[in-house]
Amino acid sequence: MPRQLGELEDAVMTRVWQWNRAVTVREVLEDLQRERSIAYTTVMTVLDNLHQKGWVRREVEGRAYRYTAVSTRAAYSAALMNEAWAQSDNPAAALVAFFGMMSPGQREALDDAVRIVQRGNPAASAVPPPAAAPAESAEPAVPAASGESAEPAEGDEGNAESGR
Repeated sequence: MPRQLGELEDAVMTRVWQWNRAVTVREVLEDLQRERSIAYTTVMTVLDNLHQKGWVRREVEGRAYRYTAVSTRAAYSAALMNEAWAQSDNPAAALVAFFGMMSPGQREALDDAVRIVQRGNPAASAVPPPAAAPAESAEPAVPAASGESAEPAEGDEGNAESGR
């Protein structure tokens, strides 16, 4: 089960998920700077941490890395909801309380989701359960909370990003 992303990790991952392509530190930095004052090295460190935690994979391009998401925002959200529900001492009561908090639009989305799952839509089964152990050669669909990287350590991040 992944632990919830921190505020800055979420801001970075939101961009990676929304853009749905390989991104550089510079691209994320320039977009974040529209909202806040932030240093290049801070964004570089956050992306390196996300890589070490298994949220993003990276490939060297010239003197920089390009980062891509390992999982989707939907899979991340589903894993968080599943974990919260599983930790309840009364899952049925937790669901009743959760449904009671939903807006009419959210209830409609839930009804749609239930219909899709009941029809056996293959896309619905594409989100792996959070406790599933990834195969050794595959990267996890939803990173583990251990902080261990799904990949072997690569060269010095600072060297790959410097000079940009």
